[in-house]
Amino acid sequence: MNQDTIAIIGGGNLGRSIAQGLIKNQFNPEQIYVTRTKVALLDDLKAQHIKTTSNNIEAVKNAKILIFALKPYRIEAVLKELTSHITPEHLVISVISDFSLEQFSNCLTPNIQIVRAMPNTAAAIGESMTCLASKNASAENISKTKLIFEALGETIEIDENLMDAATVLGACGIAYALRFIRAMIQGGIEIGFDAKTATKIASQTVKGASELLLQNGNHPEEEIDKVTTPKGCTIAGLNEMEHQGFSSSLIKGIKTSIETIQKD
Repeated sequence: MNQDTIAIIGGGNLGRSIAQGLIKNQFNPEQIYVTRTKVALLDDLKAQHIKTTSNNIEAVKNAKILIFALKPYRIEAVLKELTSHITPEHLVISVISDFSLEQFSNCLTPNIQIVRAMPNTAAAIGESMTCLASKNASAENISKTKLIFEALGETIEIDENLMDAATVLGACGIAYALRFIRAMIQGGIEIGFDAKTATKIASQTVKGASELLLQNGNHPEEEIDKVTTPKGCTIAGLNEMEHQGFSSSLIKGIKTSIETIQKD
């Protein structure tokens, strides 16, 4: 397909997920760069014809779209190295948590348009939920950013002041959901299933529950009511979970995660 060359600066878990999601959705792998200090760790991407390098400057010089997927503590040093090579001709996209558009802009020369995106690792299979925020970005660049991340799942535009919350709910949320599924699997084993069968049942059940909400647009309680019959096993189990603090512990976990992001 006709596309601008994309450089993903930072080939960790998220950067790799973005690259894998793009090529699964018909982006040309030969027009994607992924950088990492230990470039040998990207050999599986190289085998898929993605260009891999430890040289960030090389990647930036050869790309039109720059996606920064680094840890927050590394970004300022990397931008210092790259500032003179990033021009107004580039579209700069940050997927870095806890690093604002203003902070990013302050590290670059004037007139660089930046879009901030918060996808999750489900980007690797085209099922990410990506929240987008921008400051002074053109409509064209926002559209380009959406095109990239809609190839990886769903997108939604939010105010940047909600980006920390988006990080917790959408990115950390993958881990919360997986921990819930793991608990379902463990419970399934206790009641008689082998691990493989319990994993299949639990995973498909959670997938089905999500699709009910996405496709029907109902509140979760509407769907819960459909399976909670009087004196039935579902309501008995739900009530016991609530007695043990199921919902409150999840809410407290979400609040603790955002407090951790914001405490610095």
